[in-house]
Amino acid sequence: MILIVDDEADIRDSLQEFFEDEGFVVATAANGEQGLARLRAGPLPCVIILDLLMPVLDGNEMYEQMQADPALARVPVIISTSDPRRAPSGVPTLKKPVSLMRLLASVRQYCASEARGPSEK
Repeated sequence: MILIVDDEADIRDSLQEFFEDEGFVVATAANGEQGLARLRAGPLPCVIILDLLMPVLDGNEMYEQMQADPALARVPVIISTSDPRRAPSGVPTLKKPVSLMRLLASVRQYCASEARGPSEK
């Protein structure tokens, strides 16, 4: 499962549709608070695609809280943001608008066994 955390509904919906078409199970959250709640409810995703600029709890705050929790700290994160300078150091970051093929390649590094094959869709 991939968890997409982004406050822009159009982006969440587009990414969800794209990754589901690629055979992935996808969950979404509109802000960091919802993202943390989804993580704590389980199961843990193979990767999180995380926006930084969001209301309620932004992506940097969500990432910091994840790093403080040993169970959540091991979940890989890919930052998707319009301002990569704000991204935490050492975290894979893609500048918006994101190339779907680059994002798919990054997700596959973490979720290779998650996607169903074309015949299983």
